[in-house]
Amino acid sequence: MTRRSSIGVMAAGFAMGGTAMAQGRPWHMPAEEERHDATVMQWPVSREVHPDAGFLRDLQIAIADIANTISEFEPVIVLMPADARTLLAQDVTIWDIPTEDLWARDSGPVFLLDGSGGRAVTGFNFNGWGGKQGHVHDGQIARRVAARMGLSYIDSPVVGEAGGLEQDGAGLVMAHESSWINDNRNPGMTREEVETGILSTIGADRMIWAPGLAGYDITDYHIDALARFTAPGRVLIQLPETADPADPFSVAAYQTRDVLRDAGLRLTELAEPWNTRITTDDLVASYVNYYVCNGGVIAAQFGDRRADRAARRTLAALYPDREVVMLNVDPLGEVGGGIHCATQQMPSA
Repeated sequence: MTRRSSIGVMAAGFAMGGTAMAQGRPWHMPAEEERHDATVMQWPVSREVHPDAGFLRDLQIAIADIANTISEFEPVIVLMPADARTLLAQDVTIWDIPTEDLWARDSGPVFLLDGSGGRAVTGFNFNGWGGKQGHVHDGQIARRVAARMGLSYIDSPVVGEAGGLEQDGAGLVMAHESSWINDNRNPGMTREEVETGILSTIGADRMIWAPGLAGYDITDYHIDALARFTAPGRVLIQLPETADPADPFSVAAYQTRDVLRDAGLRLTELAEPWNTRITTDDLVASYVNYYVCNGGVIAAQFGDRRADRAARRTLAALYPDREVVMLNVDPLGEVGGGIHCATQQMPSA
C-alpha cells in the first residue's frame, strides 16, 4: 500500500483557504481522480435513523474500516464526537461537527477550486433525499465545514445530492432525472432550470440526463451506484445480465447505458455480483460505488469470488497507477449505499 505524505492535514489542507469571496471567481469541481488534500467522512450516530444499536455499531465499524484504509493514502477527517474515536487510526483527524448519518457524499461539503489557489465550499441544500429522513444536523454539515475552515460558502439554486450526479472535471455531468426533476426536491422547476442550477453550482457546462427510477429507493436512484466517469468521455457502468421487465432497476440501468452510449461516451461494462454474502433484495451490491484517492481505489467486495476478481481486474486496468483495495462493507449495502456514498474528496488547491 502506498503511504500518504507525512504532511499533516492542517498544513496540507487548510492554510490556503482564507476568506476568498465567491463573486467573480470561476469556481469548478475537479474530477475525483485529481490530487486530494484530504477525504471528509461522517460518523453515523442517530438512533432515530438506525434504531438497532447493534446494526448501528456495524455501520460505525464499516466507516472506521474505510477511513483507516483511506488514511494509508491521504489524510482523512471524520465528523464525529471527539470522544468516540476508539475504532479509528491515530492519524485520522476528528472534527466535532454533529451528524446524524454517514452519507458524506450527499450531505457533506462539496469543494470547489478557482484555479488560482482559492477554495470554496458548496452543497445542494440537502433535505434528506426529498424529506425521507431527518437531517437537523446533516442539512447543516456543508455550511459548518465551510465555517470551520474559514472558507466561503456558495449557495446552490437547486436541491439534491452530489451522489446524484457524476462529473468528469472537464465540464460534463451525467445524472438521473429521478433524483433531481422531482417535486420532493425541486418542485415546479423544469429540467432546463435544474440543469442550469447544477452546472452553475459546480462550474460545468454540459449535461447528459437519463430517466432513472423514482420512488423505489431513498435516493430515487443515484447514478453513482450505477455509472462513473473514469476519465473525460469514458464511463464504467455495472449492469445485470439482462434487462428483466419484472425488475425496474435492471430496466432503468439498461436505459441509462443506452443514453450514455448514444451520447458518444466510451463505456466499460461490469457484471453484477450474484453469490453475495448478504441476500436481501434491497442490498446495494455496487462495485462502481468506489472511491478514488491519492494512489488508491477503495472498492467493495461482496463474497462472490468470480465477480469480485473481475471487478478488481477491471478497476486495476482503468486505474493502472493506483492500488485497488477491496473491503467488506456489507452494512452500507444493506442501507442502500457504498464507499463512494460515504466519502467526499477535498481537492488540492
